[in-house]
Amino acid sequence: MMTAYAKRAVRKLTQQDLLYESLRLAILDGDIGRGTRLASSRALAEQLGIARNSVLYAYERLVEEGFVSATRHGSVVNAISAGAATTPAHTAQREEPVPALARRVRELPPRRSGRDGSKALRPGVPALDAFPYAQWRTAVERALRELRALDLGYGDSAGMPALRQAIAQYVRVSRGVRCQPDQVFVTDGTQSSLDLCARFFADHGERAWIENPGYLGARVAFAAAGLQLVPMSVDAAGMAARSEDWRERPPRLVYLTPSHQYPLGCVLSLERRLALIEQARACGAWIVEDDYDSELRHDGPPLPSIQGLADDAPVIYLGTFSKTLFPALRIGFMIVPRRVTAQFAQAHHTLVRQGRVAEQLALAEFIESGRYARHLRRMRKLYEERRDGLVAAIDKHLAGVMTVSADAGGMHLSVRLDAPLSDADVSEAARAHGLHLSPLSAYCADGVDGVDAPDATRYNGFLLGYAETPPQVADTLMQTLARIVRERLSAASSLTDGLQPHAADRALRAS
Repeated sequence: MMTAYAKRAVRKLTQQDLLYESLRLAILDGDIGRGTRLASSRALAEQLGIARNSVLYAYERLVEEGFVSATRHGSVVNAISAGAATTPAHTAQREEPVPALARRVRELPPRRSGRDGSKALRPGVPALDAFPYAQWRTAVERALRELRALDLGYGDSAGMPALRQAIAQYVRVSRGVRCQPDQVFVTDGTQSSLDLCARFFADHGERAWIENPGYLGARVAFAAAGLQLVPMSVDAAGMAARSEDWRERPPRLVYLTPSHQYPLGCVLSLERRLALIEQARACGAWIVEDDYDSELRHDGPPLPSIQGLADDAPVIYLGTFSKTLFPALRIGFMIVPRRVTAQFAQAHHTLVRQGRVAEQLALAEFIESGRYARHLRRMRKLYEERRDGLVAAIDKHLAGVMTVSADAGGMHLSVRLDAPLSDADVSEAARAHGLHLSPLSAYCADGVDGVDAPDATRYNGFLLGYAETPPQVADTLMQTLARIVRERLSAASSLTDGLQPHAADRALRAS
């Protein structure tokens, strides 16, 4: 227990510090102006009812730090700054310049937090309720028991060798990727991989082709690195690059999601894949292949990667476990071409530090034991059921209003809004009802470098995630969405009385 002497000592110290802080702030704020003579230590101690030594301590600190000068006439406040002699009111009114963030950061497109309560229909989030948590916990506990002292230090920046080996073996078999373990670099997820691609494979001001509409994360990473974005149109066969694009606007990076285009869901044709490799080689460009959810294809086996179509293709292959396992794992990977592996490894080691040793070892064991493959099989079946449930609910409640345009795989649907409404407006209205509708128009980039971006009105629709949505829940959600659309149509028609009712409005009334 604290003795009476110790209690008095703490109380005394507190009084000293409080007095010092009060006087210091008063001087800084201008409440005690330049040239003011402070009260004598004896008088102030009597006024405050504290020990004189406490006042002396506070005065001595103020003298040591230059706030006060000790003269034969007493303690006098020094001139600290021009602002110290002004009145508090003047100080409050004066606007001082605040250092700003870098322009490339200020101009980044905003990102919705995802923690606003609108969980239903979120794209990109797996069925966390179906994750085999007990198996994963066992794997992590086993990895923790087997950790050695040297595993707790700074390891290989590329990741734990066991995980790199497991990833290389897995993608060779499942995705037809040509690689060895030393080409695999473990990252903190796709966004981290994209950042490395932008910084390691392109210089400031060089061009980066991006799909339009396309993944916002790629736009953010490339813009933050100072690259010049060139939006490339997407059609039913994927990114539609023309010969004049290669001739007039040759890229340094070409980013695309060929196996399940994000957000439209189309697949890059084999003809375009082969042409892309040939053209990239000819102009010295790198292809960034984001294979974010190809393991979850519902109709037929997973499509082979672009990387595996040609020996030593100029392809940087990106993968992630956020979609197949859970986002909080924060483990992804990139596979770099053989001819630059040594250079990349040296630069990576200089700039990157690794962590989460136990999680990496647990993931390696999870893959090698076959539990990862079994989990994927279960998820493919589950997601197919949930996709079918959502499609059925759309057909039941929103026929003539929304049309499913892509649903071959992954964890989301791309739907077209056929009603004369803005997808952004409907999304905002739905948010108040707990629905997360990602408007397709938000994935469109502005035209740059003389390239006209597609009109966002061509992509008036939504990205609807179904991984977290059982069929019975999907039916209720689509009922709610139909009511929201009906209300928005009614509000719009009230402004145009006397016009012929739109077909979507008639379809909703009939449903």
